[in-house]
Amino acid sequence: MARTLHHCPAPAKLNLFLHITGRRPDGYHLLQTVFQLIDFGDTLHFTFREDGNICRVTAIEGIPEKQDLIVRAALLLQREIFQRTRKKPGVNIAIEKRLPAGGGLGGGSSDAATTLMALNHLWECGLNKEELMQMGLQLGADIPFFIFGHNAFAEGIGEILRPVDTPDGWFVVIHPNISVPTAAIFASRELTRNTERIKMLDFPGYLTENSFLGKNNLQSVAEKLYPPVSEAIEWLNRYADARMTGSGACVFARFDSEAAADRVVSKIPGEWKGWKARGLQIHPLDEILKRHPVEND
Repeated sequence: MARTLHHCPAPAKLNLFLHITGRRPDGYHLLQTVFQLIDFGDTLHFTFREDGNICRVTAIEGIPEKQDLIVRAALLLQREIFQRTRKKPGVNIAIEKRLPAGGGLGGGSSDAATTLMALNHLWECGLNKEELMQMGLQLGADIPFFIFGHNAFAEGIGEILRPVDTPDGWFVVIHPNISVPTAAIFASRELTRNTERIKMLDFPGYLTENSFLGKNNLQSVAEKLYPPVSEAIEWLNRYADARMTGSGACVFARFDSEAAADRVVSKIPGEWKGWKARGLQIHPLDEILKRHPVEND
């Protein structure tokens, strides 16, 4: 009987604001942001293999298996466990992909975090959250946040995290059917890299009449390089304070009720993709892993 973990969520994140405050000697940008989890994302399924092989059994357009953060995360955890126990567990990984690449929603990072969390459970590794976060940071700066598992005020390159409670609400997210490469935005000479740092104490007042604190420093660069981003923001601004998440391309706005979000979603122009999503406070996989033992198929 195969040991399995089915229906493991990998939720998207939104950057409620994103300030670039400096740059490290190694070239990484320093930032301040608030990460907001939403109940829209990918879903992963894991089946234990005895032979030590790690296989992604779902094809993903444009992402070769060996380059996939999901597979790289599984291999990283497998190497760590082999060093500790001399055991080499394997896994088949299937994914239901909903989050667009180059959308600023953290899809690849969230998938990798869910993989580390789920396989730590499936393989009975016994690593704590801090160990998994350090492992995730080797693969990407956003991965520790998803393992952290709570909406967070983030600093550094995104790895210094403090929990924050955000107001309940609904978000409308628009993907203007383009992919924005993160490297192109951060490489721009027009990117503001010296925004004044804010104090976390300022954050409780971040939302007034659905208007957010601060801004996304990457947004003006993305709007110039990728006009559909600017068009989507201009359209969504008719209904609420709209801004870009991450380095784009997705844009979002917050609404107090599901009905208000539904009304806006129904009007989204046909050339774009759009959806509503409820804001979350904690990562849903944490509770799933606490409640459910590994299943035997």
